[in-house]
Amino acid sequence: MDNVSVFKEVMGNYPTGVTVVTTIDEAGTPLGLTVNSFASVSIDPLMILWSIDKKVSSYEPFIKTDKFAVHVLAEDQGDICSLFAMKGTDRFANCEWKTSELGLPIISGALGVLQCKTHKTVEAGDHTILIGEVVDIVNFGKEPLLYHRRKFGKIPADFYR
Repeated sequence: MDNVSVFKEVMGNYPTGVTVVTTIDEAGTPLGLTVNSFASVSIDPLMILWSIDKKVSSYEPFIKTDKFAVHVLAEDQGDICSLFAMKGTDRFANCEWKTSELGLPIISGALGVLQCKTHKTVEAGDHTILIGEVVDIVNFGKEPLLYHRRKFGKIPADFYR
């Protein structure tokens, strides 16, 4: 097995949470995509990071934006995960959302939402890492949606035993 195949197999066995990252483009059109490459970076100041594939159609608007929102998806948002992972569909016409006071598209029903100003971008192979400073955060107290082996679901009931 080649290194790329082994890499994909190993990383596919690493469970992660699932997020949808949103922004608006220069014309004011809402954009969003499903992202599982998300992590906290700093407590002082509050900072997070995520990465975007350079081949994604919304790459340029996300790289040029000065703000974005990260939605940590709740366990019942598998449909939102799939919707924002699909190509060629009007994602925002197919979900409930509103514009925040900071001018960002906010999807309803998430576990939590972090609105960020872009702090820095870092080139990393075929992706770019976006580091954001959190300027607003809301926690709705729900359970998370998990991603593992190219599938998503909730935390198993016996996990906390």
